[in-house]
Amino acid sequence: MNLSSMRALVRRDLHDEDAASYRWSDDELDRHIERAVRETSLAAPLEEKAVLTTIAGSRDLSLSSLSDRVAVEAVEFPLDQYPPAYVAFSLWGETLTLLLDSAPVAEQGVTVYYGKLHTLDENGSTLPAALEDVVATGAAGYAALEWAGFATNRVNVGGSETWRDYLVWGEQRLAAFAAALARHGHRSAVRVRRLYTPALPMGTQAGNLQP
Repeated sequence: MNLSSMRALVRRDLHDEDAASYRWSDDELDRHIERAVRETSLAAPLEEKAVLTTIAGSRDLSLSSLSDRVAVEAVEFPLDQYPPAYVAFSLWGETLTLLLDSAPVAEQGVTVYYGKLHTLDENGSTLPAALEDVVATGAAGYAALEWAGFATNRVNVGGSETWRDYLVWGEQRLAAFAAALARHGHRSAVRVRRLYTPALPMGTQAGNLQP
């Protein structure tokens, strides 16, 4: 799936496939697709991991190199242990703090498991197949609401209630989009909690990790 394929899928949902008289331009649909991809990423981000290096005498690690980061899921330290050793951590801005009794005395590797934004462009996508229709649903919903807002109190060849039809349809699509994100987000949360149990309520960026 690339951006052109996603755009065509959204146009099909919107019944906007007549190239001679598109209701939405490519740029408009791309903007709605980008928004849907971002929302999907917050619920079911791309899973990544990176090895960072501690500074002797410090518990702090910079996360500035982890581009498009959505959330940190777990931190493994020290490395090369089986089963893996996960440690508690806290976040403030771009700084991750290892909640250790004592700071590392030398440079050591730390594996950070994190989620990042998905990408979708003309070269391809990081979205799994299960999320492609989810993104299309959200993008179509956003596009329909945009048109409803634009068409309100304007003469429309489809009739005076066309804007209301788009409004209702768009709201239904976004409700389905939200429900799908909740399902995928819930499955992700269950999987992540096998690695660690959060020390603070959900929505925070700190965890009390279990070995």
